[in-house]
Amino acid sequence: MRILVISDIHANLAALEAVLADAKGDWDKIWFLGDLIGYGPDPNECVALLREHDPIALSGNHDWAILGKLDIQHFNQDARNAVLWAQRVINADSRAYLDSLPPISAEGPFTLAHASPRHPVWEYILDRGTAAVNFAFFESPFCLVGHTHVPILYAEASAEHVEVHPPVYNAPLILSDDLRCIINPGSVGQPRDSDPRASYALLNLVNMTWEYRRVEYDVARTQMRMRRHGLSERLVARLEYGW
Repeated sequence: MRILVISDIHANLAALEAVLADAKGDWDKIWFLGDLIGYGPDPNECVALLREHDPIALSGNHDWAILGKLDIQHFNQDARNAVLWAQRVINADSRAYLDSLPPISAEGPFTLAHASPRHPVWEYILDRGTAAVNFAFFESPFCLVGHTHVPILYAEASAEHVEVHPPVYNAPLILSDDLRCIINPGSVGQPRDSDPRASYALLNLVNMTWEYRRVEYDVARTQMRMRRHGLSERLVARLEYGW
């Protein structure tokens, strides 16, 4: 079984299409870790395209915000405005689909959570200390998360020590049950690691390997559509720089 692992599409249809094309159908199932919409210009189109592939999918904090499940006063001004715009344009089918998604789930030896196993909707695992605390909140060997938009792997070397491993692209990494890990595939639609290319991963459940991938997409196409809808120029500009 081969899994295409993606997260944080954020209504960026051009980026999602590029990832699906780059993966070349070399997968049997999609695992999506949440934040399908928010920020970007194509919420309904992204929902429809993802649903075509019958994924195992989670909801994220932006999905909850658009559904009215989170107080958007916790968002910055640009994000709030993007949520309010998406609430106006999202159709009933998209809304119903998002409302059906859980923020955390389990698939064999993997726990899937949008943000973290401790706080599945809204906690940023950005450092080894936060990662170390979260190992106590899942029992499986591996936990896959999104939310930070940064590809990274945290390995629990001991109860006192967590190792941090940056991504190595196009090189399968063997996952061992002896080493518990929290792994983030990065963001499809709004990377924040100073690399504007869409980020994703391929997981082989037979060989138990994880492979980080990056792919360029038509950033200008997404930016043009964002400007057409009057979305924040800061949100538009950041796509070029991956921040």
